[in-house]
Amino acid sequence: MTTADVRRDDLYRSGGGGWRRGWTVFAGVMMLFGGAMAVLEGITAIARDDVLITTRHYVYTFNLTSWGWIHLVLGVLVALAGAALFTGAVWARAVGVITAGLLMIANFLWIPYYPFWALTVVAINAFVIWALCTGGPGHHREPAG
Repeated sequence: MTTADVRRDDLYRSGGGGWRRGWTVFAGVMMLFGGAMAVLEGITAIARDDVLITTRHYVYTFNLTSWGWIHLVLGVLVALAGAALFTGAVWARAVGVITAGLLMIANFLWIPYYPFWALTVVAINAFVIWALCTGGPGHHREPAG
């Protein structure tokens, strides 16, 4: 038996840590990549807002440069929260849920500029919120009785 086998056996017996669970790792990775993509969207909207096409008569219309700054700031916050998930801190879960929710709202309002991508990001953030709310220490206890 190798050292890796012993560590893996200890992990299974102890029930694993909060950050070791697969869904938390999924959420952290998706937040890192989602944050990076939001940063790139923000830079694109700030630097070259003529690249994006807008639809007319949308209720939530804003200046594209403003949207660029919103996406840039949210992207940095989401990426930092995703990286913090790998520390195993409980506060990182709460911050992750809040920032993923804010990015969901921002991408909902971003629909007229990139409809397919915005809806995809909304769906991914919904999975991230679900993963952060369902995983973690104490969620896999045996039923009493």
